[in-house]
Amino acid sequence: MKSLRYGVLFAAIGCCTLTGLALAADVIHNQDNGKAPYASSVIVPPGYTTYYISGSPGRGTDTASQTAAVLANLKAQLGRLGLTLGDVVQAHVFLAGDPANEGKMDFAGMNTEWFKEFGAADQPNKPARSAFQVAAIAGNNTLVEIELIAVKKTN
Repeated sequence: MKSLRYGVLFAAIGCCTLTGLALAADVIHNQDNGKAPYASSVIVPPGYTTYYISGSPGRGTDTASQTAAVLANLKAQLGRLGLTLGDVVQAHVFLAGDPANEGKMDFAGMNTEWFKEFGAADQPNKPARSAFQVAAIAGNNTLVEIELIAVKKTN
């Protein structure tokens, strides 16, 4: 009977210790391909708050300039929430056909600006990401819209 009580006690201590370790874990950005503009997966352990950031359309004359403007707007939105682009775990990128690119999305132009903010020396984290060509984005001459999901450790 005494050994059963100690067994239960050790099991309870082990459970609490493992739970504590899980809460202390960091977000993992699996970046299997360092050249890819996204993480192959992102793992968020328990103890994080999730933020869903509405899509932000771009302003500018082409896909690259609009992407830069969108990312600057999103950075500001994240900042107001106490977050950075490093806290982003998923992104959805919507690209309309660019007239300057024969009506096709300018994926390369978007990625040029994307790599300045994600996977850079000062901010190495890349989120999981999907990019889509869509028929149109609300607004005149809007070519880019990006929405984000970010997480931050709960205090």
